[in-house]
Amino acid sequence: MREFDYTALIRRTWDTEIVNYASLIHEYKGKQELYLRLKPVELEKLVEIAKIQSAESSNRIEGIATTASRIRALVREKTTPRDRDECEIAGYRDVLNTIHENYDYIPVRGNYILQLHRDLMKYTGSSLGGAYKVTQNDLQETRSDGSTFIRFTPVPPYETESCVDAICESFQKAIGLREADPLLIIPVFIADFLCVHPFNDGNGRMSRLLTLLLLYQSGYRIGRYVSLEKHIEKTKVSYYDALERASQGWHEGKGDPEPFIKYMLGVVLACYREFDERVEALSKPGGHGKELVKSSATDIVCLAIERRIGKFTKTEILNDCPTLSRSSVEAGLRELIAKGEIQRFGVGRATYYLRSDAVRPGGSAPD
Repeated sequence: MREFDYTALIRRTWDTEIVNYASLIHEYKGKQELYLRLKPVELEKLVEIAKIQSAESSNRIEGIATTASRIRALVREKTTPRDRDECEIAGYRDVLNTIHENYDYIPVRGNYILQLHRDLMKYTGSSLGGAYKVTQNDLQETRSDGSTFIRFTPVPPYETESCVDAICESFQKAIGLREADPLLIIPVFIADFLCVHPFNDGNGRMSRLLTLLLLYQSGYRIGRYVSLEKHIEKTKVSYYDALERASQGWHEGKGDPEPFIKYMLGVVLACYREFDERVEALSKPGGHGKELVKSSATDIVCLAIERRIGKFTKTEILNDCPTLSRSSVEAGLRELIAKGEIQRFGVGRATYYLRSDAVRPGGSAPD
């Protein structure tokens, strides 16, 4: 079995991009803490939205899906699963809730990881939940001609438990020393977890849940308000590429985690930036120092439109304004049309909008 020593990260020199990412994340983390003190009630509205997006995106990465309305109902526990995919989503919802509510009381140890995996799989009726793999689970990839090849061979089943225990022990030791930035240690742990690939099913989803858990425990609670999983899904080609590069030479202890660290820090930073934009949409500077004054629905819609270039639809604005209801977005669009700030084109499902400064003289839309 290969050895794991995360304390060695303390002695490494990191490139400028990683250092800049970490520095910006620390800055955004401080701003988030300020916002949470000033407007905790308003920001709590983002939590349910992030849960829905996380459950949807993390499962969709693995080819597990259902309709948007069913996702919302499952996450809100307003319905019960009706097929295997929905059972997987319900399990993810439960573990996500456990992490949101109890992250400070979940030690990074193998037996706790097994319990989280048990809960992830509990609705599926599978005997695989809460147990390490019993058969080799090589990672295969399909070529353009339809043929397959083994992209990576994880550790064999008989080494799995000892490897998971080793990465947990090394993680706890490195975090306990408080010498290396957790933002560096966490991605290395997750990359090693994925290279071990401890389960016959659910490794990807477990890795994303563990990412949230470890970030929360280190004070980076951005995943509570903005879905990390959604950003990973949007960049999953880069995700798999970074993981593959980090896994080269892994068995010999020669793998370089830097590509995966850089990728994960980019995702965390993107989430903090989105959070900052969401806060800006929820509130605007007031007249009393750092006090925040709540924006109107039209203000929020207007800000979302200002960030868009070209055509946009009502559905796109709804997605950009998750704290608003459909009726509020529709009212905001009507008000902005009446003010002459945007124009509407098309009818029915073909309806779209443009900012007025993008419309040609005479009121015609660009081709």
